[in-house]
Amino acid sequence: MSRSARPLRARIHLDAIRHNYRRAQSLAPHSRALAVVKADAYGHGAVAVARALTGEADGFAVACVEEALELRESGIRGPMLLLEGVFSPDEIALVDRAGLAMVVHCREQLDWVLAARPSRRLDCWIKLDTGMHRLGFCPSEFAEVNARLAACPHVGERVAMTHFARADEPDHPYTSVQIDAFERALNGARIGRSLANSAAVLAWPQTHGDWTRPGIMLYGVSPFAGTGSNANLEAGELRPAMTLESALIAIRDLKAGEPIGYGGRFVCERPTRIGVAAIGYADGYPRQARDGTPIAVGGRPTRLIGRVSMDLITLDLTGLETARPGDPVELWGRTVPAAAVAEASDTIAYQLFTAIGRRVSRRYEEA
Repeated sequence: MSRSARPLRARIHLDAIRHNYRRAQSLAPHSRALAVVKADAYGHGAVAVARALTGEADGFAVACVEEALELRESGIRGPMLLLEGVFSPDEIALVDRAGLAMVVHCREQLDWVLAARPSRRLDCWIKLDTGMHRLGFCPSEFAEVNARLAACPHVGERVAMTHFARADEPDHPYTSVQIDAFERALNGARIGRSLANSAAVLAWPQTHGDWTRPGIMLYGVSPFAGTGSNANLEAGELRPAMTLESALIAIRDLKAGEPIGYGGRFVCERPTRIGVAAIGYADGYPRQARDGTPIAVGGRPTRLIGRVSMDLITLDLTGLETARPGDPVELWGRTVPAAAVAEASDTIAYQLFTAIGRRVSRRYEEA
């Protein structure tokens, strides 16, 4: 994509990503950590993020073989796990050539692995459904599945894994239920263990096992709601990895009673100075963002007023009399937490990051 003159970009702070990965490692010092870079590294750019973590990360996790091959073709080496496994038996040849590990979560995948004729031994992660109820074998199936893979001469390392449904609620008992179901299924089996996502890395140290899988925490966002838990104190050590910024392109002065934008959702209660910034829902800014959603202009806090349109937003410049067209507007980043924007938009930071549109250029920065 050619460089655009439109003043809109996502600045990706590679030093922050390394810091956050090291934080995950420090919280689980006896575990290896797969950096989760699926969905284009949660919108941060998988190739650039993986390169920044090369030499630091114990390995990487992606959703599918296409994501893995992009990294391999960009020179990223080391362990790499397909979190959804393969979608057809033909993909096992790609797994073999690229030196990937794969999740096995169903009977079809198990049969494909056992019938394969790879040139090397295939590392397989056995996924158990302990209560998430998306993917995975029933816990009662583990012994059989593990035995069949163990007896297969072309299967290499085996790891048992599960995924938590409510680890981001540190006081909820459901995670303990899942942990118990996992351990009962393994019944002391000598096999690697991987349970912990970002929330579990922070809040459930008993789940750290042999491999952790930090995801959203790599990008500087707490997986927890609110600010009261010890886990959030730990998450406070994270550094935002993306600053999404635009600029003021117009300023208007409106009288009391004047509506702003589509549908006139916001009506000025007093004479109001408004700014217009070059970003909209086509760029990934959430259309459902409410009036009052935090924004910063020139590092000073203000708020969204009026409905988000395809290419533009309007914001309150009351108290920012020195603001001028061209001044930087931070949508989220080091001044405006992405989690605060997500909360004001009835969504989560994961969706904000992964919804960034193709018109937003990325700029990669070190400290």
